[in-house]
Amino acid sequence: MTLAIFAAFWAVSILFVITPGLDWAYIISAGIRGRVVVPAVVGLLCGHLIAIAIVAAGVGALVTGSPMALTALTLLGAGYLLWIGINMLRHPPTPSAGDAQASGSWLRWAGKGICVSGLNPKVFLLFLALLPQFTDAGASWSIPNQILALGLLHLISCGVVYLIVGYGSQSVLQTRPQAARVVSRFSGAAMVLIAVGLLVEQGIK
Repeated sequence: MTLAIFAAFWAVSILFVITPGLDWAYIISAGIRGRVVVPAVVGLLCGHLIAIAIVAAGVGALVTGSPMALTALTLLGAGYLLWIGINMLRHPPTPSAGDAQASGSWLRWAGKGICVSGLNPKVFLLFLALLPQFTDAGASWSIPNQILALGLLHLISCGVVYLIVGYGSQSVLQTRPQAARVVSRFSGAAMVLIAVGLLVEQGIK
């Protein structure tokens, strides 16, 4: 894998990370209490890591057994990205701290974070749509290892953004909900363009 592939993947991945959603809502609820931001972030990242590992194992086996599987995943992934992007443009999500949960132990917040991300079917669909598009069956790394490497890059981005959101939620997002809507619409438009590009690429082949 080349640095160009990692850079291209990061450019797409960061759009999902900065888009307000369930993870953001959970981090904001932790940010209100300050001291539980770190365990909440650790929990969310562990949940994502579990999802990445499952997708890496499943996609690796699928692609190895059927060369056409990656094309099918690309088409399905493009359709999913298009659906997400259009919905974000029509109804940009704005996280709210209104559903914030009572303060508890670090272990409790970490455990809930694992459940919020690791048991969220949208996380698996996201990784299925995103990660395989940046793999190369002819590369020296195996498909599962490529997916894991890309997934780790995604986790780093998640960790940085989630910490910023958690510690800045009280002073920024809650007082400026319009900023969250602008971010959502920008990400939605970018996802639509990416999805159209994937569909056009498959049509040219």
